[in-house]
Amino acid sequence: MPKTTRMTRRTALKIGAGAAALPWVHIRTAGAAGKLKVGLVDHWVPNSNEKIKQQIDTWAAQNKVDCTVDRITTVGAKLQLTGTAEGQAGTGHDMMTFLAWDAQSHASRLTPVDDIMGRLEKKYGPQNEVCQYLGRSEDHWVVIPSSFSSQYKGPCGRISLLKQYAGIDVVEMFPARPERTKAAEAWTYDAHLKAAEACKKAGFTFGIGLGTTPDSVDTAGAIFRAYGAELVNAKGEIAIESDAVRQCLEHAQQLVKFLPADATSYDDASNNRDLIGGKSALIWNPPSAWAVAKRDAPAVAADCWTFPAPRGPAGSFTPFLPFHWGVWQFSQNQTAAKELLEWLMQREQIEPRCVAAEGYDIPPFPSMSDFTVWADVEPPKGTVYNYILRPHHHSSAHIAAFPAPPEIGVQIYNRGTPATMFSKLQSGQSIKEVVDWAKGELEGFVR
Repeated sequence: MPKTTRMTRRTALKIGAGAAALPWVHIRTAGAAGKLKVGLVDHWVPNSNEKIKQQIDTWAAQNKVDCTVDRITTVGAKLQLTGTAEGQAGTGHDMMTFLAWDAQSHASRLTPVDDIMGRLEKKYGPQNEVCQYLGRSEDHWVVIPSSFSSQYKGPCGRISLLKQYAGIDVVEMFPARPERTKAAEAWTYDAHLKAAEACKKAGFTFGIGLGTTPDSVDTAGAIFRAYGAELVNAKGEIAIESDAVRQCLEHAQQLVKFLPADATSYDDASNNRDLIGGKSALIWNPPSAWAVAKRDAPAVAADCWTFPAPRGPAGSFTPFLPFHWGVWQFSQNQTAAKELLEWLMQREQIEPRCVAAEGYDIPPFPSMSDFTVWADVEPPKGTVYNYILRPHHHSSAHIAAFPAPPEIGVQIYNRGTPATMFSKLQSGQSIKEVVDWAKGELEGFVR
């Protein structure tokens, strides 16, 4: 059984205070054998909710389990707060969904799932680096990284606008086929910066936020990593006073000039609205914005193309936000919960869910990148082919704050430190002032 993950006062206050404010609704536990209560994230693509409910109903009928499924929104951090409330009360769902860092906060209350992961990895190969980082605690898998709602957040650009105003043909750069092009070699942060400047002059900003919600934090974190810049290293040491951090901030100092004036107030829906409304030439996001544009602004959707993050001095790193499934130790039907979890993570179930989500869902196993859905969805044909990272992209999955120890990384992430550093540059603060501020923040996190 894993030991309790170290929690700092700031983390406890941030999570606990939110949980205390959550209106408490009595949640009936599984009780007798044969009953199971499952907490799932409310997916941004409605068809996905229907598909996984069908799958769970099928499994429940086959195994004679009375299974109840609750959908829990991420809006207002309801998913995280529900998990915290259940963990503190010792009652709730048997199988629960955890977003990114949440498994680390609840590791001591979760049933180890090394047996399930061992069988899955033997069958499908290893998970990506981010899943390994977030899903394990004290040498045990405490959750299983899920495909359901897990997402990359690479650039999604307007084909015509980038070609007309920035001279970049994103379809030529990343075609819908397994080919490394000469144009892809030129996709660097310098090219990204020049394109942002050109598009803003034409009246179309890059819709990159500088707020403290995940989209903004993930984008800023990927830029830091591309410059080899760490805020806290793997040993838990503050590493912000480095040449790599300074080089990254010098780049960001230029980039923020070409972002929306209200970038600091962006939430995770702001960039979606700007793309769908025709205001942005490029955003960093999963295909939810494109999917909504298909319904509400078809001409915009037909002009979108998704592709990996640019390359910096240390490489290309595309933001990845995983969701996990775990089983509480207080669950009264752990056997059924673990069996359902393992069944849902088979290729035969993952691929139909991915199709229902129009490619939005990213499997945690790179061996499943051969699903045809990413080549099939349209318009335009191949628009999300490069959404899932492929070997010829030369890009890696990344989550902001890596490689800091997770108990520190979660604080960096939840406080939005990387994006806030960029926002301070946009407000006119010097690099030294920004570094000094961030160092003070980090000192509080590592205590």
